[in-house]
Amino acid sequence: MTTPLGTLAVLERDARRVRVIRRTRETEVTIALDLDGTGRADVSTGIGFYDHLLSSLAHHGLFDLEVRATGDLGVDEHHTVEDVALVLGSAFAESLGDRAGIRRFGDSAVPMDESVATAVIDVGGRPYAVIELPFRGERAGALPLQLVEHALEAFARTAGATLHLRGSGRNDHHLAESAFKALGRALREACEPDPRRTGVASTKGSLG
Repeated sequence: MTTPLGTLAVLERDARRVRVIRRTRETEVTIALDLDGTGRADVSTGIGFYDHLLSSLAHHGLFDLEVRATGDLGVDEHHTVEDVALVLGSAFAESLGDRAGIRRFGDSAVPMDESVATAVIDVGGRPYAVIELPFRGERAGALPLQLVEHALEAFARTAGATLHLRGSGRNDHHLAESAFKALGRALREACEPDPRRTGVASTKGSLG
């Protein structure tokens, strides 16, 4: 699949499970995603705290997620963080297919000590993101915290999702982790099959 974001190749597809790869001169990212998993995560991006956040998203969303990313970390973390988020969003879009029979909307609030984050998501094909995470520092581990908002916006764009994610807290690690846990739980709800739904959850009769 060729997009303005580069060429994404679907290596495997089986129902709601896909493996995709995207290569550029800056990064190579391979992601395997199973929407109906158990929360198993195996993530390696070269950025430890980013791995932790993505693993938390999968664990609390009950998605099976494998991420392998290599990038120009000698320049900085920007390209790797952004491209992993872009490919992860694309993997969700590919896994959802025509998005028929799913709940479409999900929301969750997750506390972590003094921090709390709320995620509200619509996976109906309309890309938009409103992110309000007031970090106090510049980094958590090797992850520049200004890239968290950028990654979430990139994810929403390629996933075809409207995402509102807000949080508060004094500890940046707690705030970021509660945000990704809340996103995982909201995604789980939105992507789950709705046993009462026939077709897509839209009065238009189509999503996107």
